[in-house]
Amino acid sequence: MSLHTDVPTRAQIDLLLTSRNPSSVSVYLPTEPASTGDPERIEFKNLAAEAVRQLEDQKAAKSDVADLVATFEDVEDDDEFWRYQARSLALFVTPTALLTFRLPNTLVSMVEVSDRFHLKPLMRSVTFPQVGFVLALAENSVRVIEVASDIQPAEVAVPDLPASAADAVGKSSIKGRAPRRRIQGSEGQKVRLGQYSRQVDRALRPLLSGLDEPLVLAATEPLDSIFRSVNTYPYLAPVSISGNPETTPDAELVSRARSVLDQLNADQLQAVRDLYEKRQSELRTATDIADVARAATFGAVDTVFVDIDEVVPGMVDERTGAVTFGPEDSALTYGVVDEISRRVWLNGGKVLAVRRDDIPGQNSVAAILRYSS
Repeated sequence: MSLHTDVPTRAQIDLLLTSRNPSSVSVYLPTEPASTGDPERIEFKNLAAEAVRQLEDQKAAKSDVADLVATFEDVEDDDEFWRYQARSLALFVTPTALLTFRLPNTLVSMVEVSDRFHLKPLMRSVTFPQVGFVLALAENSVRVIEVASDIQPAEVAVPDLPASAADAVGKSSIKGRAPRRRIQGSEGQKVRLGQYSRQVDRALRPLLSGLDEPLVLAATEPLDSIFRSVNTYPYLAPVSISGNPETTPDAELVSRARSVLDQLNADQLQAVRDLYEKRQSELRTATDIADVARAATFGAVDTVFVDIDEVVPGMVDERTGAVTFGPEDSALTYGVVDEISRRVWLNGGKVLAVRRDDIPGQNSVAAILRYSS
């Protein structure tokens, strides 16, 4: 893959959300795929030094600090690691463990030290699709192209993908008779294209298994409609790329696919905002951090919008959800809105990690409740 991403799975997010260690360090920094890695390594070194300062100020165990310093130094010295990056890097470190993710979206630099990880920025990568695939499907050719932000297109090798419609049905041409039915012309051609489309769909299943990244179709009629009728991948984008994919360069297909992804994200966000307005009239919304924290604790939040950049220090009572806003750089405090996100996620709710301008009322948090308050 040309963009080296490690987007977290739900199981990995669950693991991070439930992790507890008095010396937990969360580090985020923007990266450049084309970079040598040296500027990013310097930024990481500075953030790691800040983490150590905070740990020492909080009187963390000396053995914990020593183990974390050793891990930071190992990461900093790993030349191969820094050579292959995406748009952002997230690192979650304890004295005994390290987990890293190379993310396709750009995040701001930050370091957080607490007894739990700071995960709101990471949630951005699973809120809206940042990467995907183009299926360039034509009668005489088919190829799959990876889509990633600001990265040169890369064709993906797919085993068992037929070379063409004729290859799929073992014929020199699909314009002859269809088997058994002895139909000819355009009707027979559609039968062959259906067989071809099913083979393409089957070949794509191993590649797409377990993913939820959009697949954008580039095809002309009737192949566009035929493939959609047999497709089994639930994340096929509803809008296709127009034009003949055989004569359209990969870079142009990827550019058009990014526009499709952007529109998908915008439509999804607007749909939730519209639902928020509807629930607001039903007294099923909340924007006050203390109110949302209580609702999240009792599993009453269906969907929550959170600002991925802001950190509101404090604590949320485990039993009642009461919020105590506290000072930064305290061993007892953490990101309150981050903790709200954790409780919503683990209670089966949806977390939308977005910029403040996308939150209803431009607040730190806004929640759609499962029932009226």
